[in-house]
Amino acid sequence: MIQIGTTLVTEDLIEKDFVCNLNACKGACCVAGEYGAPLESWEAKKLEELLPKIQPYLRAAGIAVIENQGSYVKGEDGELETPLVDGKECAYLTFDEKGQGVCGIESAYLEGSIDFHKPISCHLYPVRVTKYTSFEAVNYHRWEICNSACTLGKELKVPIYQFVKSALIRKFGEQWYKELEKAAELWKKEKGLV
Repeated sequence: MIQIGTTLVTEDLIEKDFVCNLNACKGACCVAGEYGAPLESWEAKKLEELLPKIQPYLRAAGIAVIENQGSYVKGEDGELETPLVDGKECAYLTFDEKGQGVCGIESAYLEGSIDFHKPISCHLYPVRVTKYTSFEAVNYHRWEICNSACTLGKELKVPIYQFVKSALIRKFGEQWYKELEKAAELWKKEKGLV
């Protein structure tokens, strides 16, 4: 583990490669699973506030679920998350003409309709952050549906921490990321990879 401030970062972020391969997986991480995307409390409020501007980017099934359950729900563990359509895909997920999953929140952001990119848990994926009393653990979440992303990352030689750079900066700040880069260079030297 690498300590940066009050975070403990797994070395997997430096050692493992990853680049989303949407052509292969079609956005399966937004479809598979039993829970919605984890939300911080401020993100849940933001989604509620921005919903009228996000709705035009959503499909009818997602809108119906949000109208019925709300823009966010409380999960079985008591944590806030995005609602699901039929207990499967995220209510904010849409599909393009190729059947590839597209985030309606991110679409609204990219078109300039809103100032919120998407939930940080989605932006960070495959990185998961767990809060503890005195620190946050920054870990790599392995999921078989992302095997094609691991293969592509290996081909392109892109470590996880570089793939999610903008999300890590969004979550922890520029200075934190610079510290991670320094730690990564040191780690590579110690392993004889540089």
